[in-house]
Amino acid sequence: MPQITDSQLSSSLFFSTQRRNLSFYFLHFSHSFVMALKRINKELTDLGRDPPSSCSAGPVGDDLFHWQATIMGPGDSPYSGGVFFLAIHFPTDYPFKPPKVNFTTRIYHPNINSNGSICLDILRDQWSPALTISKVLLSICSMLTDPNPDDPLVPEIAHVYKTDRPRYEATAREWTRKYAI
Repeated sequence: MPQITDSQLSSSLFFSTQRRNLSFYFLHFSHSFVMALKRINKELTDLGRDPPSSCSAGPVGDDLFHWQATIMGPGDSPYSGGVFFLAIHFPTDYPFKPPKVNFTTRIYHPNINSNGSICLDILRDQWSPALTISKVLLSICSMLTDPNPDDPLVPEIAHVYKTDRPRYEATAREWTRKYAI
């Protein structure tokens, strides 16, 4: 009968432990994935039943984890008349982690950079699983009307906003005409 050496036994135990850890990871991953899928599906249904004013959102093709959203520029802002597109990517552990949301339409704003990244507390440290994509879109609409120059993503634009509001509004209107109409 063949003898099993200590090194073979160690290798066997190592791979057995790795397989068990991988199985646990897969079960955990698939459970959170299914939870995310259910939540995203519910939010999609809710958006269809009660869409927020001046916003829309839905999946890109069949991928429920990748959406496109549209925000109409608020009438009381320099973005009035513009149609702004955003990309939304849900993590597999949504709603426990926030979605990644960014503008795909260029916009002149102190809280939105040239890559479309958005500086909004609820998309970072103030995220809560109680929030929904609908609430996120409404918060972004609100931010278009009322920027937060004290927490800017683009300090230069924040400076213009604070020191020369007419120039800020004229530039924002110009960018809206150029990129969002």
